[in-house]
Amino acid sequence: MRTAPPRAALGPGGGRKRFRTRKRARAAVVSSTFGLLQREAMEKWSLMTITVLLALTVRWTVSLGSYSGAGKPPMYGDYEAQRHWQEVTYNLPIRQWYFNTSDNNLLYWGLDYPPLTAYHSFLCAYVAKLINPDWIALHASRGYESQSHKLFMRTTVFVADLLIYIPAVILYCCSLKETSTKKKVSSALCILLYPGLILVDHGHFQYNSVSLGFALWGVLCLSYDWDLLGSVAFCLALNYKQMELYHSLPFFCYLLGKCFKKGLKGKGLLLLIKLAGTVVVSFAVCWLPFCTDVEQIMQVLRRLFPIDRGLFEDKVANIWCSLSVLIKIKNVISPQTQLKLSFAVTLLSLLPTCIKLTVQPSLRGFKLALVSCALSFFLFSFQVHEKSILLVSVPVCLIINEIPFMATWFLLVSTFSMLPLLLKDGLLLAYAVTTLAFLSACVASFAIFEKTSAKDLQLKPFSLSLRGCVSWLKPFPKIVRNLFLLSVTLMGVLSVMSAAMHPPQRFPDLFPVSVSSISCLHFLFFLVYFNVIILWDSKNSRNQKKVS
Repeated sequence: MRTAPPRAALGPGGGRKRFRTRKRARAAVVSSTFGLLQREAMEKWSLMTITVLLALTVRWTVSLGSYSGAGKPPMYGDYEAQRHWQEVTYNLPIRQWYFNTSDNNLLYWGLDYPPLTAYHSFLCAYVAKLINPDWIALHASRGYESQSHKLFMRTTVFVADLLIYIPAVILYCCSLKETSTKKKVSSALCILLYPGLILVDHGHFQYNSVSLGFALWGVLCLSYDWDLLGSVAFCLALNYKQMELYHSLPFFCYLLGKCFKKGLKGKGLLLLIKLAGTVVVSFAVCWLPFCTDVEQIMQVLRRLFPIDRGLFEDKVANIWCSLSVLIKIKNVISPQTQLKLSFAVTLLSLLPTCIKLTVQPSLRGFKLALVSCALSFFLFSFQVHEKSILLVSVPVCLIINEIPFMATWFLLVSTFSMLPLLLKDGLLLAYAVTTLAFLSACVASFAIFEKTSAKDLQLKPFSLSLRGCVSWLKPFPKIVRNLFLLSVTLMGVLSVMSAAMHPPQRFPDLFPVSVSSISCLHFLFFLVYFNVIILWDSKNSRNQKKVS
């Protein structure tokens, strides 16, 4: 049997040389690995920077066009509403912001959003005062329009988007697990090119990116188990726009389910107390100037929830507006009954999702619940605006990397559903270009037409429960692709007809009603689809990140 040579046989210092050689080899491997990771990180952030610059360019290009109510006295539009709120908040004391007075006619774009919107208006007004006091002069500035003022107003939206919404999107995409750098960049590109939000904020003129950005920060924090910070972020979203109530139940149910999992006799109870305290403190800070008396609080609440406005406004793509084509609901049912009916139907439609999320809290289920609950609110709740579909669209953006085909389809329909509003604002060209750019980005990034199987659409658990229908499921991918192409063709034809043709005199609202009704049918289909995914989602699914 061979024996190891004596140390002396290695020669003088032979052992030390071999040790140094191995050490240098290990150092070279570590250096090479670190260099590779560094190059990947630099590549990722370089691509993300290009993505953000492209998104900002698209936003600014859209902002060069028309806006809501441009040159249309006496009420103008949302552009004038935002300018008027700056005028009111800067020139009047806080106690008069929400009250009808000789200096604050609530019938002329009275403030009807929560306190954070009012504070934001005041901040913008402070900057406007430094540039040109005429922009916010009390009474005298009503209906003010000029190129310099348009530049200022557009810049306020641009800055808000850049500071709040876009960083949240980038960090969310970078946080995606088990996802390549290419997919992360592709997800960020498609989310930031979503035309609906761009057209409404930078075209029509609103600040939806602020409330949606705060909500997205809340989702991001919860994904890292920063539950208290996530609660603060969502409270800010809710205190900026009351429509964020569309997302409130998924946040509540997910965090409550997390407390249950931890045990309400131990860590779960402590977390519940901390969360409750965080929410109370956050609301107290936001509402502090209005807490001087009960009447102040009640007046703000009356402005936030105007029951007398009715079941819906304009040609919104929800169930009540679509049914009104056949049955004039507003004439048949009293306003109080309409309110109760819409509340009951909304609650019933979202109850299964909320129960499932509370019993089995997971980040995947949470994101899907944000989509499903917001869509239920949009379809069935009281006093819905066409722009409220954005509250569904942004959560759909969060799952575009998981279900790219269905997410792309939904986001196209959501933009199409606002077509009458966009045409009214003179945004046809921007609508056409941004929609085609978004569709092209999704097709190029995710090859959506190759991901239409039951597994790709996350319908595998549901399909397994239909074993008797296996033969029907074989042509399923082809059926889904054909439905998508039919849908896109129909939307394209209706878009052209709405823009280029005059409706018959007998049916002056033919095109807007057609757009809203067809969009509503799509949304009902998507509501069923997302609920099927949620309810049939396997408890032991590999992708489900259970809360410990």
